[in-house]
Amino acid sequence: MDMTRARDRMVEQQLTRRGIGDRSVVRAMRTVPRERFVDPGFEEFAYEDAPLSIGDGQTISQPFIVALMLEKADLDAGDKVLEVGTGSGYASALISRIARHVYSVERHERLALQARERFERLGYSNIDVRVGDGSKGWPKAAPFDAIIVSAGAPEVPLALKEQLDFGGRLIIPVGRGDAQRLKRITRTGAAVFEEEDLGGVLFVPLIGEDAWTAAHPMYTATAPSSPAEEAPAAFIADAAEEFSSLDDKSFAALFDRFAESRIVLLGESTHGTAEFYEARAAISRHLIEHHGFNLIAVEADWPDAVALDRWINGQAPKGGEPFSRFPRWMWRNLEFSSFAGWMKEENRHRKTLQKDPVRFYGLDLYNMSGSIRSVLDYLENVSPETAATARERYGCLSPWQSDPATYGRAVLTDAYRSCEEAVLKQCTELLARSLDDSASDGDDFLNAAQSARLLAAAERYYRVMYYGGSQAWNLRDTYMADTIEHLLEFHGPAAKIIIWAHNSHIGDARYTDMAAARDELNLGQLCRQRFDGMTSLIGLGTHSGAVIAASDWDGQAETKQVNPSLPESCERLCHNSGRPRFLLDFKASEELHASLVEQRLQRFIGVIYRPDTERLSHYMPTSLSRQYDAFLWFDETRALSPLGPPEPDTGDRETFPYGF
Repeated sequence: MDMTRARDRMVEQQLTRRGIGDRSVVRAMRTVPRERFVDPGFEEFAYEDAPLSIGDGQTISQPFIVALMLEKADLDAGDKVLEVGTGSGYASALISRIARHVYSVERHERLALQARERFERLGYSNIDVRVGDGSKGWPKAAPFDAIIVSAGAPEVPLALKEQLDFGGRLIIPVGRGDAQRLKRITRTGAAVFEEEDLGGVLFVPLIGEDAWTAAHPMYTATAPSSPAEEAPAAFIADAAEEFSSLDDKSFAALFDRFAESRIVLLGESTHGTAEFYEARAAISRHLIEHHGFNLIAVEADWPDAVALDRWINGQAPKGGEPFSRFPRWMWRNLEFSSFAGWMKEENRHRKTLQKDPVRFYGLDLYNMSGSIRSVLDYLENVSPETAATARERYGCLSPWQSDPATYGRAVLTDAYRSCEEAVLKQCTELLARSLDDSASDGDDFLNAAQSARLLAAAERYYRVMYYGGSQAWNLRDTYMADTIEHLLEFHGPAAKIIIWAHNSHIGDARYTDMAAARDELNLGQLCRQRFDGMTSLIGLGTHSGAVIAASDWDGQAETKQVNPSLPESCERLCHNSGRPRFLLDFKASEELHASLVEQRLQRFIGVIYRPDTERLSHYMPTSLSRQYDAFLWFDETRALSPLGPPEPDTGDRETFPYGF
């Protein structure tokens, strides 16, 4: 990696785009090499928009939060600064590039010694570090022009306030768990302090005599709704277009407003919620029957979808059972199989009327699930430890995750890198066989030119996919958008397509932290840009209930309880509206749109769900009313009904592919 370029990109995307404007802070963030303050192997994640684990239950904070705290401390070149919670030493190093001298207190001796060594190697000589109770400050070095506390306290320790000089600023997270607030305390007199609330944050606890005890539960308490949430919740309640059930004809009619679109993208906030599949099926049936839509494309491998497309069009099945790899439940479930059966009956009816059939496609022309299965099989034989790393990278390096522990489990090893060429060869051969099968099947869409284009780009695609992360995300969504464009071109100007994919794919990434912090794009954004005025993006969400998900990539499907949505999240606003099921049309109400433009946390659950670390593993800031054109809400939901493993082939075309 080019670390200088990564550092510059971090400053541009994560800091300046979010409003960090203090020149001395920006200069320091460009200068100090963050990769020198993480453990060996973590360098590739050094400039991620997330905290990283440094051991002893501590983290190196998210770059933006560090920059925000430094900016709010209003540091000058002549300042003497106290940092509480040295940790990796990164924040102290940044402060040392701005202020005259830094005093830093760390509770863990190992971390303090490690930080000292880093400062010496980098030549940062204006930093003193000692081991001690940070809640007591550093009395002998006081008073301080600024004090920056890199851990959360239940309340502001008196000792720290008393060690501020007149005009001194104290930046400290206060509160418990998800209710932490970043405070700025300014000393204006001997016993007079002004307090300013800088917003919600999430820090490890400050352990000490005047803070938490060592037994503090880090992420527990939840907070009641704040007054700031009440107005948007009221706008949602007023604008909500309610429906009694998905079977009610009035439900499907709600989506007549999207009939003029050429592309309708239907999302889901989980990959395992029954209502999301049933709702998308009902909407799709209505748009097909009444508004001329004739193509369905889903977030699935191309060959699997081809097998189902043959079945719904009355052709003999070929090859093995489709959708038989992890995550099998995504398409092998009772809810989707019912819709597949409807498509088959609809095409029988259309044939009698001599109408063009409904076609079904997978958006992953490069067979992502099959390719990952191939990678894991190979790595299991060569190095099971490396296969475990691969599972973490494929399952959890998602745009919305920021759990420090995940990065620790995804660190690359020499063994992982050594397998690269063999894996690329295997995946490319798999693709070539798939394209040959399509050609022999008479599939005109994947003609010789299209197949040659795919094979030419295969090496780059699989090389990026092997390592996972944001590059793999961007490449995959770009190819999915290309597939949609080619399908519409192939089927002619009258073709209209419905997309089923996760909210993270179908919402517009430009209005989320995907773009703001990670330079990621997605399918919804690309469709809006390429088909301006012809695209509708509809997100789906829930507050609580049950979901089918795994704990790790390639793991067992489990029925898990979905935690109630976090306070101050988009989902909590919808829940607080008091309406159980509804559609929000952001174009129909200017007041509603304006009330939901502000960025709030939004939940994203993929095939992996880790409720114990949900805040860090499954939430991301988004602007709900700019990300989607509409949002479909189910307050409480139930899990999908997975079907069992495929039965041995009986030769009965009528029971293919779900065994009914």
